Amino acid sequence: MSHTEQLADFLANLSYEQIPASTVSRTEDLFLDWLGSALASGTSHPIPLFANYADLMGPSAGSAGILVNGKKTSPYFAALVNGASSHLVEQDDLHNSSVLHPATVVFPAALAAAEDLNSSGQAFIVASVAGYEAGIRIGEFLGRSHYRIFHTTATVGTLAAAVAVGKLLGFDREQFINLLGTAGTQAAGLWEFLRDAADSKQLHTAKAAADGLLAAYLTRDGLTGARNILEGDQGMAAGMSSDAAPQWLSDRLGTRWALEETSFKFHASCRHTHPAADALLELMQRENLKHDDVESVVTHVHQAAIDVLGRVVEPQTVHQAKFSMGTVLGLIAVHGNAGLIEFRDLALVDPNVARFRQRVSMELDSKVDSAYPARWLGRVTVLTKDGRTIEGSIDEPKGDPGNTLSRPELEDKFRRLVAFADARSADHTEKLIAGSWQLHKAQNLSAFTE
Repeated sequence: MSHTEQLADFLANLSYEQIPASTVSRTEDLFLDWLGSALASGTSHPIPLFANYADLMGPSAGSAGILVNGKKTSPYFAALVNGASSHLVEQDDLHNSSVLHPATVVFPAALAAAEDLNSSGQAFIVASVAGYEAGIRIGEFLGRSHYRIFHTTATVGTLAAAVAVGKLLGFDREQFINLLGTAGTQAAGLWEFLRDAADSKQLHTAKAAADGLLAAYLTRDGLTGARNILEGDQGMAAGMSSDAAPQWLSDRLGTRWALEETSFKFHASCRHTHPAADALLELMQRENLKHDDVESVVTHVHQAAIDVLGRVVEPQTVHQAKFSMGTVLGLIAVHGNAGLIEFRDLALVDPNVARFRQRVSMELDSKVDSAYPARWLGRVTVLTKDGRTIEGSIDEPKGDPGNTLSRPELEDKFRRLVAFADARSADHTEKLIAGSWQLHKAQNLSAFTE
């Protein structure tokens, strides 16, 4: 079998009983984390545009719920809006070596389909695991060259979402092969939007989740897709990568549970800023430095950080500020935190943050770059105003599997996310937390979108 066929075979035969208890538990952790990110966007631009589009083009009632406004609509439009809303506040998860944000594409599509199909919590968990396992391996397969131009969460995300829904629909091996073909031919999403502070990042995840669901429902009804969309001569790797490695598609299927490798976000910013932010925070605390003690900061980074963050020089919007290394480190240095409130209230208006931003630079570091994307190392060099040169380093940013968030920390993060948008009452918030920890026992998923 080809690597694609091996992946399809694994997906078709995956059952709840095969999934380790630690992976089930981690799926519940990731689901709560995603739910908080989706709720936190509230009425923030551009999410109302997606909700309005669903009102205009979708049905006035349906089987699936939109989280930010509580309306019912079709599964397609629920996946669309929930996919957009969960990728706005930059608090959704990331898998390091694939550079994929799985939650923001897998969970919106799977939740919408699970509501439509009245699926159980166990079925939802199996589907989510399938989406993560496939998406992560496809992201690793397409490699670093793909990510330089293409937003992997948009492209690979379409296939990951499709796989999750296909699993809920009970697809066999042949259906999964067709499904990958139909999802892969729709895959799109380019990084150019960062230069203009455009809203495309939310469109990317909205379309990935919705188009993945579309591919699955059409495949169920008999639509065929390219059988070799990943490895073929005119497939995704041929058109979107120069360093594709097909062996990643079938890497240790059934023994390596890649979902457990996924990281949580601690800071409310692009993940490429987190290693340097953690290294600077540790250094400043260790040396008892204040922001005005610092003359300059050099961040030693991998090439992808320069490719993504280097596009933002003077951020014009709060969302663009989350892709500005200088702004993120400015918030860390001046306020000790780079959370949702700091970005909303201070990132663009605090003169101390603006001055610190000008003192920050990025330099490519060969050791950091060679470790990436498997490891995201944080290295900074600080020159103080009294002439000292101080090094700071961290090997695992807060939220990585080896430095993960505990369930109490995830609960605290969820409460802060929900409160940020005043999205649910305190009582409802606690019910959502409790429900997430019992997701494997749920009879259906309706309680999460009420």
